[in-house]
Amino acid sequence: MCENCNCHHSASQEEEQKLYALHTVKTQLEYIGEDPDREGLLETPRRVVKSWAEIYSGYGKDPKDILTVFSSDGYDQIVLLDNIEMYSMCEHHLLPFFGVAHVAYIPGEKVIGISKLARLVDMYARRAQIQERIGDQVTTALMEILQPRAAACVIEATHMCMRMRGVGKQNSVMVTSSMKGLFASNASAKEELMQLIRNRK
Repeated sequence: MCENCNCHHSASQEEEQKLYALHTVKTQLEYIGEDPDREGLLETPRRVVKSWAEIYSGYGKDPKDILTVFSSDGYDQIVLLDNIEMYSMCEHHLLPFFGVAHVAYIPGEKVIGISKLARLVDMYARRAQIQERIGDQVTTALMEILQPRAAACVIEATHMCMRMRGVGKQNSVMVTSSMKGLFASNASAKEELMQLIRNRK
């Protein structure tokens, strides 16, 4: 089984894929004008490929395995976990973007352990991504598995593709939101949520 997905490959296939990945990193070093055989870079391909297992560990995971549900015992108010640290890789340039996610829901009959919200964000963030998609994937998973009355994910992130290259804007922060259920249809529920997020800052 692959190190960071649930698909099955033979040992020889996995080794072949790893060798190809190592060769790819070495070729990249050559392309940018480096000598991959100099002392400081000899182990770089191995380190880079090893780091991918963690950076892109969200592939092959199922939110159903993360979101363990419990009875809400009648609780029907907003549940919010804010300032969830988030790190991801922009799929357009393979450069990092990072920030915080605020995830909330209004329970129906079920609730989940609060740490599971952070794990859900991590699962989707640790892929080649765009910020908008992460929020939508989080709220979609919550609505399908937890079946709450509402779900929301607000993300504030800094994108290195804007800081390191291109327009070079050092203080820009991108804010996205995904609102489903009552948070999308009921203005007062949405305002209550946004007020909770603002008051926590």
